[in-house]
Formats: sequence, structure tokens, C-alpha cells
Amino acid sequence: MDTIAAISTATGNGGIGIIRLSGKETFEILNKVFVPKNEKKASGYTMKYGHIIDANKNIVDEVLVSYFYEPKSYTTENMCEINSHGGFVVERKILELCIANGAKLAEPGEFTKRAFLNGRIDLVQAESIIDLINSKSEKEARASINQLEGKLSKNINSIKANLLDLMADVEASIDYPEYDIEDVTNNKVLDALNTIESKLYNISNSFKNGKILREGIKTAIVGKPNAGKSSLLNTILNEERAIVSEIQGTTRDTIEEFVTIEGITLKLIDTAGIRNATDEIERIGVNKSKKIIKDAELVIAIFDGTRDLEEEDYEILELIKDKNAIIILNKADICDSKLDSNEKIINCHKNIIKMSAKNGDNIDKLYEQISRMYQINNIEVDDGDIITNIRHKQQIDEAIKSVEKAKETIYNGMPIDIIEIYLKQVLTELGKITGDDVSEDIINEIFSKFCLGK
Repeated sequence: MDTIAAISTATGNGGIGIIRLSGKETFEILNKVFVPKNEKKASGYTMKYGHIIDANKNIVDEVLVSYFYEPKSYTTENMCEINSHGGFVVERKILELCIANGAKLAEPGEFTKRAFLNGRIDLVQAESIIDLINSKSEKEARASINQLEGKLSKNINSIKANLLDLMADVEASIDYPEYDIEDVTNNKVLDALNTIESKLYNISNSFKNGKILREGIKTAIVGKPNAGKSSLLNTILNEERAIVSEIQGTTRDTIEEFVTIEGITLKLIDTAGIRNATDEIERIGVNKSKKIIKDAELVIAIFDGTRDLEEEDYEILELIKDKNAIIILNKADICDSKLDSNEKIINCHKNIIKMSAKNGDNIDKLYEQISRMYQINNIEVDDGDIITNIRHKQQIDEAIKSVEKAKETIYNGMPIDIIEIYLKQVLTELGKITGDDVSEDIINEIFSKFCLGK
């Protein structure tokens, strides 16, 4: 394979920049552009100080170079990392020199792809790297770290080992039919399949929490104009993100922001105030708000506690009746709420919190309620069973279907060799998760989502 090079640090000015090389000719290329202060050969896991020079021996930058010799590197190939001063001009110049001296510009994710293809990590671990980079909360990052350390892979491989043991028994009954052990084997197979199915269901069911970790909770803040939606958003974010005005209809489009509560991300959407709009633009915003309510996983419905319910408020209560929702009786700092005993509010059977969105009074009660609703404190990420990737979920579910079909063959009294077909299908589906049995197209699609230099 070619020796590849790429800038691994983000674009822009910074304290340092890192240019990475990997491949058989890494050190030959490095020696053409790097002049160390100490000419002694560097051993693995060491750094050397010196200068990057161009073709005319002009100094380009003062750098530190890290040395990694095969197979003890990220890719298992010869690797080096040139630590330069940060900045687009310097980093780009060093990269161009590496390419001019024989390196090839790396594709997105190609370093990690080589680590996978060379057997240092499996596909689950490779995907966990991009998940870790894109993590928006502490718990999501911890889940990614656990997968990077191989905890999910270990669980998957344990199930695969159980399947292989089972297949050995099935094949023995096929190869030695004279021993008449089919009934015994069928019973043993059924017990084993039930155990495997239970393990697979536990992993599949973990995706509900895994989806929360990865994507957050899509949360719509709704209410009529001037109920306090934008004030609530600003209080949660602790910044003036949304315009707060006495003029009704200020928010005409959605405002989306992310916030972390108890280690879980909320995707907050401040919607246009719901009312009979007076112009076309506001009407579009109101219709968009109604759609967002329909699609949201959590709705925070905010009502002005200083006023009696009006037509728009009743419409909002109707929109949220079948949703996970929290009702905020706002402006508690001004006066006692007029809505405490309102039958429509009480009978909607939603969690109700009195607060001041403007001052942040009782905002902690809102956080506590969200935490309880989604059992955030009960989401455990350290056992390795939780999956956050929809691809893994789909393959686990396909494996479960094959297990169920294998069980049906036993219930229907079919020949035992039919069972082996479905057992092989389970192994295939699980192999697609870890990368043992996956197409090149899927591999390319996964690594295309990576950034350059990773």
C-alpha cells in the first residue's frame, strides 16, 4: 500500500498542528524533509527535535517528530507524527513537502481503515472512534470509549463462540446419525438458542438508551406568543440566544441548540408561538411548530401563569395530550399562578412545574423531572452491552430473526441439518457488526464519514 499523509488537526490557527504519515516508506520520506538536531536513529515511541526544510534547504518550521515502528503503531505500519506550529500555511506546506517526496494524500478515515484492515481493531472499535470524536455528552463519550476498548465486541464474540459450539453439536449429529442422538441434540439446541436469543435481545433493547446517548432527546419548547419560550431557552443555555420581546410573534422560525443535563444531551428547539398568525411568514412558522411537536420525543409546554387559558393554550394542550410532556406555569415571580386549579391543566395528566423562565427560579426542578422521565441516572454505559449505532441494532435484530427461524425448525420437527442454515445466518449477521463478514461497500461507507487525518 502507498504511504499516506494528512493533516490530523482541525483547520485554523492553534498552538500546534500535526501532520501524520503511515506506510512502508514513512521514514524515507521523513528523512527528505526533516533535519533532526541529533542524528542518532530514533527508537519507537520517542520524539526528535529539529526542522522541516524545503527543496532549497530553507527552514519551513521548528518541529518535534514522534516515531512509531511497525507493528506497534496506530495502523500497525511505520508511522510518524510531525508536531509543527499551528496554522494553515505551515501545516499545508509540510504536507505538500511530504507528498512531493512520495507520500499520497490520505482519504477520510484512511488511517483508521488501515488499523482495521491490518487487524489491530475490529469494525465496532473503528466506528467507536468517530463516535468518540463526535460525542456531545460525557456519557456518550464513555460509551464510545467502552466500545473502543472492545467491550461490545467481546460480548458479540462470546455469543459467536456459543453459536460455534452449538454448530459443532449439530454437525456431529449430521455426520454420525447411527448414534441416534437427534432428540437429545434438539433439546440441547433449543436451550442454547433460548440463551443466545436472550443475550441478543438484551443488546438490542439497549439501543433505546443508546439512541438517547448518541442523538440526545429531541425537545420542543412550545407555547403561545410571549408565554416565555425564548426566556426559558436562554435560561437553560445561560446566554441570550433567542430574542426576548414584548412584541408577539418575534420567533418566526425554530432555534435549535444542544445542552447537556445529567450527562445526556437535549436537542432544544424553540418554536414559533402558536396562534392564529396574521401574515404568511408567521403562519409557516406556526405550522412548522406543530410538526415539530408531532416529531419531538419530549415537549416542554409553557403557559403564562398570570393569565387565564385562551384559545391557543387549549390548542397546545390538545397537541401534547399523547406526548411525553412537561407543563411549565411561567411567571411565578410576578404573582401566584391563575392556572393552579385549572381543570384542563390538571386533567391532562402531565408533570406540572411552576417557575420563572426569566429568572431561572425552579429550573432545577425541570432538570430533575427530565432526568426522572428518561431514567437518565439509570443509564449504565460501563458494562459494554449498550449499543449506540443503528447499524449494530439492525444486524442484531436480523440475527434474532434467524434465531427465531432456527427454533421454528425444531418446533416443526424439521431435519436438524436445516437448523445449521439459520445458525450460519446468525453468525453472518454478527460478523457484519465486528467486520468479520462485511462487504467492501459497507466498509467504505463507514470510513467515508471520518475526517481527514484520522
